[in-house]
Amino acid sequence: MSERKQITHMQVRIVRMATEKWNLSVAEVAKLFRQYQVFEYIRDCFGIFHVEGDEAVWEDIIPYLKNRGCIYA
Repeated sequence: MSERKQITHMQVRIVRMATEKWNLSVAEVAKLFRQYQVFEYIRDCFGIFHVEGDEAVWEDIIPYLKNRGCIYA
C-alpha cells in the first residue's frame, strides 16, 4: 500500500476514534479536524505515527488540539 493510502487509512481510523470518544458524527469530527488542521498534522507526522498504535497517535493529537483551543480536547 502506498504511503498516501496509509496516511488516509490512519486519518480515517483517528476520525472514527474521535467519533466514539466525543460522541459526535463523522461529519462533525471531520469539520473540526479541518478547522484545526488535524488531517495535515497526521500527514506531516506520519513518519513517526506509522510506528505507533492509534491510541498513541490519539494521545499526541489531544495536546495539539488543546493548544489550538478545541473544546473537545
